[in-house]
Amino acid sequence: MKFERLLIEASLKAGEEIMQVYALDFEVETKADESPLTEADKKSHLAIMSFLEQTDIPILSEEGKHMDYAERKDWNQFWLVDPLDGTKEFVKKNGEFTVNIALIESGLPIYGIIYAPVLKKLFVGDVGNGAWVAENVEPTASVDSILENTTAIPKSKPTEPYIVVASRSHFSDETQAFVDELKKEKGEIEFASMGSSLKICLVAEGVADIYPRFGPTMEWDTGAGHAIAKAAGKLVKDHVTGEEMQYNKENLLNNWFIVQ
Repeated sequence: MKFERLLIEASLKAGEEIMQVYALDFEVETKADESPLTEADKKSHLAIMSFLEQTDIPILSEEGKHMDYAERKDWNQFWLVDPLDGTKEFVKKNGEFTVNIALIESGLPIYGIIYAPVLKKLFVGDVGNGAWVAENVEPTASVDSILENTTAIPKSKPTEPYIVVASRSHFSDETQAFVDELKKEKGEIEFASMGSSLKICLVAEGVADIYPRFGPTMEWDTGAGHAIAKAAGKLVKDHVTGEEMQYNKENLLNNWFIVQ
């Protein structure tokens, strides 16, 4: 992927900006949809834009100017960015937040990168060419050092116990009903939990078997994780249509979905 080095640099720079704010007593604003916004979201957005604007591919970012559908409906390719996914986790200072960058083509993700600066993990998925993770990645790391120390994913996992990813803050009645049905089929079930897009990464990495998300998410929450999971041979299925999740819809709200 010709932009791979640029995207790794962008995610590291965004992570560096985020960590500078993370170390401080920061202010938290509330956006129109009642979700929290910090200086880290804004700084990460600007850092990523400084790299992506070099590509001449249009950009749709959670913290950027939200394009009208009329303006973006004919985009064949575009960058889909969440500069700080998991702002609630950031505010709680539990480290489970990420920088998400995806390249969407014809409504489907073809490349994704997720960087978790506190956990020092970098996930990359290049659909058709595989997915990998790098560990102990500091924001100041060189791209060469990262590329020399990658591990292909998914890693092999025992078939038992069957592991379900469950959100700490979004365990709905529908999710409970879905899990109850899984128990009938799979027997012993254990749960794994993570904040932000790291939940998708648990399945992509081979740590967990399935992630049912029966709650609201936006396209920028899932695009990068979708690409990584798909590149790792996993399926990200729209629970309403039964088809692969689509992007650049008129309404950027995702349907419920399942990753497995």
